[in-house]
This record gives sequence, structure tokens and C-alpha cells, in this order.
Amino acid sequence: MNNINIKQEIEKVCELLKKGGTICYPTDTIWGIGCDATNSKAVEKLFSIKGRDTTKSMLILVDSIDMARRYIDNMPNVAVQLFEYATEPLTIILEEAVEIASNLPAPDGSIGIRIVNHNFCTPLIRKLNRPIVSTSANKSGHPSPTIFSEISPEILSSVDYVVENGRTQKRGKSSKILKLYKNGRVEIIRG
Repeated sequence: MNNINIKQEIEKVCELLKKGGTICYPTDTIWGIGCDATNSKAVEKLFSIKGRDTTKSMLILVDSIDMARRYIDNMPNVAVQLFEYATEPLTIILEEAVEIASNLPAPDGSIGIRIVNHNFCTPLIRKLNRPIVSTSANKSGHPSPTIFSEISPEILSSVDYVVENGRTQKRGKSSKILKLYKNGRVEIIRG
């Protein structure tokens, strides 16, 4: 897909997200389903599509550390340093999520955040000017799709739009996940 088509698709997807739509899309790791992270009704739709327990939080993708700071109250400096020095996709679960859909954070008020570096996601998030939810494009309990062809027809037909860009990208792998506590403790969730 050429750059003009990518830009057109980003415009289209951005408008859909602003209206509360759900998407299936490529990320810097694996294929995901997502929506505007500030829209509670859209988040509710994702939980339903995924068949996921609403007490199990989904993560958000942002385009920069500055954007991440807008959605965490008092982001710890260690989180900033981890993001700055990460050489692979890294999700950090942080406490005190703010300004996102009320049904998105975990029961303890935390949210997973990843600063995405991807030719589709990054410009989409910049255009939307707010984070997008990301959860693997599969039903809860089933394997995560690492390439487009592994996504079930049920998931593809459940979302409002399936992104054309990235369908031929190479097999991806899930990000590393760390949980950072206010007391400074770091827990490795997925290495």
C-alpha cells in the first residue's frame, strides 16, 4: 500500500474512532483490536467482542512519552527512563490512570501503556490526539494472532473496520510487560 493510501486510511479510521467505532489493526507487535481509549461505550464493545472479563484491563497505545504523561497521574521517572531506553516494544503497567474511559483501567486503577513505533499506529494516534486501546485480535483464552491470516473470521466480522494496511507484515510477537508500583517495586509480567 502506498503512502497516499495509508494517509487516506488513517483519515478514515480516525473519523471512525471519533464516532466510537472499533477496529482490527496492525501494531508494532501483533494484530490487535482497538478503539478510542477515552470512549467508555467503545471500550465496552471491545470487551464484548473479545469475550473478556471486564476486570481484566486492556492496554493503551500512545505516540510519545508526553502523551503517556497525560494519562498517568505523576508518572514515575523510572517509567520514562524505561521507555526511553527500550530497544523492543515495552508495555509498562502504571498506577493512577487518568483521563481515559472509566471502564478501561484495572480494578486497582492501573493501565498498561506502550509507546508505539509503527507506520500505521503512530500517525493514527497523532491524528486522533489521544490513545487507542490495544488488545490482541482474538477471543479471550485463544492464541494471539501474530499475522493477519491467523485472525478468526468471528473477530473480523465483529469490529466496525478492518485495516487494509499491514496485512502482509511479518510475523510479530507480543511486547514485554512490566508492572511499576508507586513504592518503586518492578514486577515482570511477561519477559
